[in-house]
Amino acid sequence: MTSRERWTVYPLLFLAIGLAVRSAIVADEDRATRDAGLETGQLVCRELIVTGSDGSVLVHLGRVVGGGGGRIEIKDATGVDAIAIGTRPDRRDGAVEFFDAQGEPAGSLGPKP
Repeated sequence: MTSRERWTVYPLLFLAIGLAVRSAIVADEDRATRDAGLETGQLVCRELIVTGSDGSVLVHLGRVVGGGGGRIEIKDATGVDAIAIGTRPDRRDGAVEFFDAQGEPAGSLGPKP
């Protein structure tokens, strides 16, 4: 290999190795940031969804039922409604609603309809 070829090949080799190592380090930093959590004084959003490791929705906060007011829906491990706290689209008053194993309303605490 001539000196001219070395001046071309070796810098490109070190550049390629450097870029490969850099992408591995940046990926590790992103993973650490994602797993570390988030701390803030105020969080403003329209909707918040908490999912399980399998992707099923466990908690849903927001305007959940047909454009009603604010509502929190807590679901079981399979994603079926268990408890809901908030308002319905057809009523202004709030209530705590309970659901059976199939997700059908089983009872509520709140004003009578």
